[in-house]
Order: sequence, then structure tokens, then C-alpha cells
Amino acid sequence: MSVAEDVSLGSVRGRLEALGQEHLLAFFDELDAQQQAALLAQIASIDLESMPELIETYVTNPQSHALASDLEPAPYYALRETGPGSWDPAEFRAAGEQLLREGKIAAFTVAGGQGTRLGFDGPKGTYPGSAVRKRPLFACLAEWITAAQSRFGATIPWYVMTSPINHADTVAFFESNRHFGLGEENVMFFSQGVLPSIGMATGKLLLANKHEVAANPDGHGGSLKALHASGAIADMRSRGVEHISYVQIDNPLAKVIDPVFLGLHASAPDSSGQMSSKMVAKTEPSEKVGVFTRSAGKTTVVEYSDLPAKLAEARRADGGLQFNAGSIAIHAIGVGFVETLNAGGRFALPLHRAEKKVPHIDLGTGERVTPDSPNAVKLEAFVFDALPLCENSIVLETDRIEEFAPIKNAEGTDSPATSSRIQTERAARWLELAGVDVPRDLQGECECVLEISPLTAMTPEELRERELPGEIERGAEVSV
Repeated sequence: MSVAEDVSLGSVRGRLEALGQEHLLAFFDELDAQQQAALLAQIASIDLESMPELIETYVTNPQSHALASDLEPAPYYALRETGPGSWDPAEFRAAGEQLLREGKIAAFTVAGGQGTRLGFDGPKGTYPGSAVRKRPLFACLAEWITAAQSRFGATIPWYVMTSPINHADTVAFFESNRHFGLGEENVMFFSQGVLPSIGMATGKLLLANKHEVAANPDGHGGSLKALHASGAIADMRSRGVEHISYVQIDNPLAKVIDPVFLGLHASAPDSSGQMSSKMVAKTEPSEKVGVFTRSAGKTTVVEYSDLPAKLAEARRADGGLQFNAGSIAIHAIGVGFVETLNAGGRFALPLHRAEKKVPHIDLGTGERVTPDSPNAVKLEAFVFDALPLCENSIVLETDRIEEFAPIKNAEGTDSPATSSRIQTERAARWLELAGVDVPRDLQGECECVLEISPLTAMTPEELRERELPGEIERGAEVSV
């Protein structure tokens, strides 16, 4: 071992001993040189000095958090634009389009997941997500960006957050697809941060292997930290970007660029332009989506598992759910707001505790243990925890058929099959508005599979300008 390597080992060992975490080097002498270097590098990347406070707060003495006593449904810009509280989409569409023409909008996609739950080997963004062409999810989103760039005559840079487990594969996928024609210089990749997994009973950091600390991604809220730490925000500033369109990779219908939403976010009188969100009306009280609420004058999101049944089931006079605004993880975020969240070297979002079963190395035997019950605490940040930090945050209602067809599970809810049906129904609606006959059964379900690329049309109005067939044959698979 060289002198430099020895100093590095001594420095790391000293930091660990000061914090009572020296067990992470228990098997150091058994490792080869490459494994030793990897372990030291990983430990050095951990903010060890913050661990005692995190362990005390989330492991040793975790606090329960009661719901606010003044919790009420969040107000939102309703899908129906008439009646009390009506608003004019055309006004805000014009504002959003102007921002796009001036190059002030960037796209940001959270894409750190693998396709494991789908039985797919690879980054989730490489999964074939479109209904007919089976285009990868990354390509579905890339087409929105390409279409918007063509429509508004400006470059829209794309920032893609990966994870340590899929970063290299994601970059290679984009390279093999020539960055979907967007230009390598306009697509930036960076990896999500991770946090160590902590033994629930001991408060000790766990070893996943003798040469590796057990760690987990720091949650979708960590994306707002990674934007800053990676230099993505600095890159946006150099380009004149002022607002970020945030979507997650699993939704092939996500409007990566939505002028109306961006215009509302940036210029609505009740918006601070810091962070805005989209919602869909919940289908039932137990639907597993977070709910937009209001407390102390601030917009918040309450996880479905934390909303008491009494509130989840409460009804308005018209029979609709009182707490009906379901979060679909689509946001518009001000660049300056992300900078504020990271000011002073301390990230502003809180962490959340999750008790998990984490395989680890037994320090006594050196053997790998796979626990039968939760043995560790994982910590993660939630992106919607930034909402109450805004001066004013607004919510826009959208139709789930128009832009919410997530692919999360191999079967059942939010599966490829349900996503395909939603994609088909949206395409059918647009085609029927353009005068095309679409075959449906007696229940109104489409008897075909349809897909409309944003390269063809970003709106129903644009589709009417295209040359279209008079009818779709029963059983056909048609991509327009």
C-alpha cells in the first residue's frame, strides 16, 4: 500500500472511530486492493458528520408527526373552465409559449429506477412503454421535447437523473440512440444521491458486503439536491433557463412540455413561480396517491396511508370527495427556488423514516444475513415536501386519460396493460374529435389499440390539421 493510500485509510478510520462507526472497516484486511479502494471511496463520500443527528432523530428517538389540525382540501385550477373561479387557459398558454420561445424552460426527468417490478432487465426508461410502436419510455418523453422545440423554435435542454445502479446503462442507451436527435450537448445526466441504511436496533451503519456500505437512494426529493450538486442548475443558469418541467420516467403520457401549466406556474396571480403541481380527481377514497391539502395557508401533500379514513371518505354536497386532488408527480419548479433549497450547504427538505428488511454482513461471523423482518431504517426525501416552503404554490387539475398512464407493476393497476388502454382511449378521443370513426363495444371500450405521437400532434387541435383515415378497423393497431 502506498503512503497516500495509507494516509487515506488513516483519515477514514479516524473519522469512523470518532463517530463509533469503525466497524465498517472490520473486514478491510481481507479485501483486495480494488475492493479496499472502493470501500474507502464510498465511506469518504458519506456525510459522516451528519450521521449522529440523523440517527438520533430517525432511529434512536423517532418522533411521530400528527396531521395539522387545520387541514383542508387544497384549492386548484379546475378542469372545467366555467362557473365560479373560472379561468382562461388561452391567457396562460400564451404566457407559457412565450417562455418556451425565449428558451427559459428545461425538462427534468427522474429516472433512477430499474424495471425489476416489470420483470424487465434494465433501466425503467428503456422499457417499451408506448401502446403500438413499443417505444421506450425515454423515447416517449424525448418526442415531447422534440415536438415542442419544433413548435416553439427554441432549444429545450433535458436533464436526466439516474441512480448508481443504472447510470452507465442509461448513458449508453442514449448514446446508442443518438440522444434521440436532441443533441448530446443538450442532454445532461447525473446520479441520484444515496444515504446509508442504519441498523434499527444498533444505530450502526450496515455493510451490504465486506467491501460495501449498505445504502439506498435518497428519495425523489433528493432530485432537488442532485440538481444543484451535479452542476445542472449552474448549467441552466448559463443557458438562461428560469423554470423546470419535472416528470417521472414511468408515465408515457406525461406532457413533458405543457405551455398552459408552465404559464400558470410562472404568471398566475396566486403563484410565486417557485413550485406548482398537477392533480387528477381521485377515483375512490382508497386510491394510492398522495392528496393535495392546505394547512396554515400553505399547499401540502399528505400520503394516502397518512390520511385518516374519516377525511379520505368525506364528501361534498355534490357527492364528490372533499379531499379529491390526487398527486401525479408532475411539477413546474423555479430554478431560483432550487437554489434556495440548497443555500448555505444544507438541503432544506426533511427526511422520512422507512423500516425495511436490508440484507447485511454479520460482524461476528462475516456471513451475509437476509432478515425475515425489518431490521433497518432507510431515509428518503419527498419532492412534495418543498411545496409548503413556497410563498404561494398552485395546483392544476388535469384529466387522467389525457396525461396519466403510469407503468409501475407487471400486472393489475398501473401496468403495461392499463397504460395501453389509457393511451388508446386518449388517442380515440382525439381522433373522434377530428371526425374519425373509432370502433367501440357496447360498454364504450375501444376495440383497437391506438397511439398518437407528440411528433404528430401535441393537442387535439393540432391533430385536426393532419391527414387522417376516415375510420379505424376493429381489432387494428394504429399509430398516428
